[in-house]
Amino acid sequence: MQYTRFGRTGLSVSRLCLGTMTFGLQCDQPRSNAIMDKAAEGGIDFFDTADVYPLGGGRTTTGRTEEIVGAWLEGKRHQFIVATKCVGQMGPKPWDRGMSRKHILDAIESSLSRLRTDYIDLYQLHSFDPQTPIDEALDALDTVVRHGKARYVGVSNWPAYKVARALGRSEVKGTVRVDAVQPRYNLLFRPFERELLALCQEEGIAVIPYNPLAGGLLTGKHDKSAPPAADSRFTLGTAGARYQARYWHDREFVTIERLRAVAGEAGMSLATLAVAWVLSHPAITAPIVGASRPEQLADSLAAAKQGRLPADLKAKLDELTAEWRAVDADR
Repeated sequence: MQYTRFGRTGLSVSRLCLGTMTFGLQCDQPRSNAIMDKAAEGGIDFFDTADVYPLGGGRTTTGRTEEIVGAWLEGKRHQFIVATKCVGQMGPKPWDRGMSRKHILDAIESSLSRLRTDYIDLYQLHSFDPQTPIDEALDALDTVVRHGKARYVGVSNWPAYKVARALGRSEVKGTVRVDAVQPRYNLLFRPFERELLALCQEEGIAVIPYNPLAGGLLTGKHDKSAPPAADSRFTLGTAGARYQARYWHDREFVTIERLRAVAGEAGMSLATLAVAWVLSHPAITAPIVGASRPEQLADSLAAAKQGRLPADLKAKLDELTAEWRAVDADR
């Protein structure tokens, strides 16, 4: 496994990050443990989770993923870089969500407890909360870092102009800086290339994109003529409809067939090609790769071994998927 610099910081991380949002609903504890074992064997020592996970769950399941990850990490915490997130609804009260100082400080204490650790390597705001001023959120994150409960902070699902404003406000106020962003990014969803990735390159911000396989569609295993499989991301609890709305359309399946032919010519699986394409963008630090079974990590690990794609192959993929740069970023 190769390592790379985490944005402008002095931290180095593995070129792949293990996403854990399947743990606790799609995957029970033993299978989750097996997936983490497989990731670690392959050299992935950067894990990402969130307090609201598992994906597809509800109020009764929040926190379960962090508990599973925390139990597995016990006794080997220093061997891994651990990222988690807050902002999502964690309880019945209106202050149990958002970017308020109260919620951020409450949320990190709960995450530390579930993860069985004294600190988080990367603490992220999972989405943007328009009800809270950016200054209040930055002040709270600054408190978290100054008290040693997090090493770095980042944001997920923020548009470029919000990230730019956060950078400006942190410079003016002298508070902790956003050092990472976590956007959705893959061959079927490219709008963030236009502004966000360019901003991150210029400002030295790490980019750890999620959905590099478009919820599994870019594995090529799905068939548009049949309903989504019962054990897939496209049918999972409360998340199934969201993933179908994102990707389950004729237009995406047409692109999949074109990409499948290119992958065959290149002598690699479609999944390996898709992850390698994400890794080939110069702004990308570490794609977040997930799995519901340990063996599913093989294609992503092969992509990390492959490294950046040859320039002509990347150019061909860029051209084949150019239409996906123009889609609505909120889609």
